Amino acid sequence: MFYAGQGLSLLGTWMQTVATSWLVYRLTGSALLLGITAGAQQLPMLFLSPLAGVWADRVNRGRLLIVIQSLAFLQALALALVTFLEIVQVQHVIALALFLGIINSFETPTRQAFLLELIEHREDLPNAIALQSMLFQATRFVGPSLAGVILAAFGEAWCFLANAISYLAIVATYVVVRTRPRELPTTSAGWWRQLTSGLVTHSGSRGHAGSCSCSRR
Repeated sequence: MFYAGQGLSLLGTWMQTVATSWLVYRLTGSALLLGITAGAQQLPMLFLSPLAGVWADRVNRGRLLIVIQSLAFLQALALALVTFLEIVQVQHVIALALFLGIINSFETPTRQAFLLELIEHREDLPNAIALQSMLFQATRFVGPSLAGVILAAFGEAWCFLANAISYLAIVATYVVVRTRPRELPTTSAGWWRQLTSGLVTHSGSRGHAGSCSCSRR
């Protein structure tokens, strides 16, 4: 159920990504504004994702994902409405792209951590990660193709509406899917201490992996 909902949501995401770029370029003809729009969606991931990861460890991840995906639904719906009404301007698109970037900054680390809660046996984790990667790449191939067909036949607004509807599928998935209850951490450590600890641990694990790789070569 999780992968079915996630697959529909990813299809909609790729459709909106293509349609957004097409819309910005159609409105402005500017490669610069096209890059600014893409940057507005991607830059929040760089700065907010580490903080979002700390937060995701402190709350119920399933409930947080429902809120996050509901906000993403509203973002796609707003983009569809202003496009359908033909009042859309490039500043609207950039602002909504920035809003989506902030949403994705919280969604990505929370979803990846939530995947652990879906797995009963730790040894199944590599298979789950491989399936997630396969799903991402498959939708990355199919989604833009569908977007091209819909763009040619109906226009950008329908791609945005399709994405909004796809979010309802993943919200329903998070509502229905049941996971084992997780004990929330009772640590009194502050956000900054947890963030620093995570960064140090990650850097150490990467360094160890690199030394192992060198020794194998």
